[in-house]
Amino acid sequence: MRQRIITGLLAALLFLTMLAAGSKWYALMIIALAVLGYQEFVRLNGMRAREPASLVGFAGILYLVVPWGVLFGWPVPPQQTVVWLLMFLFFALTVVSQNRTSIDKIALLFIGVVYIGVGFHYMIFTRWMTDGLFWTLLLFGCIWLTDVGAYFAGRLLGKRLLWPSISPKKTVEGAVGGVLISIATAVVFSLLRPELLTLLEAVAIGIVVSVLGQLGDLIQSAYKRVRNIKDSGTILPGHGGILDRTDSWIIVFPFVHLLGLLPQ
Repeated sequence: MRQRIITGLLAALLFLTMLAAGSKWYALMIIALAVLGYQEFVRLNGMRAREPASLVGFAGILYLVVPWGVLFGWPVPPQQTVVWLLMFLFFALTVVSQNRTSIDKIALLFIGVVYIGVGFHYMIFTRWMTDGLFWTLLLFGCIWLTDVGAYFAGRLLGKRLLWPSISPKKTVEGAVGGVLISIATAVVFSLLRPELLTLLEAVAIGIVVSVLGQLGDLIQSAYKRVRNIKDSGTILPGHGGILDRTDSWIIVFPFVHLLGLLPQ
């Protein structure tokens, strides 16, 4: 537990420092996390990072996550075009390799690119918005305090298991506690900047972020259970890997934009 707390505090300090330092520093950190996360995804599916199919996947991650136009002023094709090209390249590898690179393998790698690449893309996109620091802190605050609320509510009140076949310790009471803390967090942000966020909008964001964040955590737990592993990696002592810590983020950030909960 001591190691977990120390790692968590140091990681949080570094993360918040980079977030406050500016959009470019934050973007560099998120890009690094995305690459490390995809490397974990490749490894937990029993593949090597240097094989051709994996390299195509890494290229897809970099395209989706790096804000090429903002950072370098480079024109880039639309995301849907590149996603299709990635699919084509993955399929072409099955032909060139005479099926040594299987359909099953490229399907997993392609899903990983979309899952991780789009998720981390929206983390950077949110920070680059007008008042992006506010919106980014709002979403992360709701995500992180959902975890805190769910943990303590589960410890104090938890009786009914939420989904024991996937995550045997999570409870319904803990999940509800996480939602309530997330709503309270969003309301505080609304009170601080009422010109940006009304109370009604805050409540909606608090509910959506908490529910989706907990679902994102269950998605990763289910996947790890299929692969029969405890953690996606070991880079964060006491916490596991990058995907273990960002599973909620990957789902929350794209979804709040798809739902139109943040300014467009």
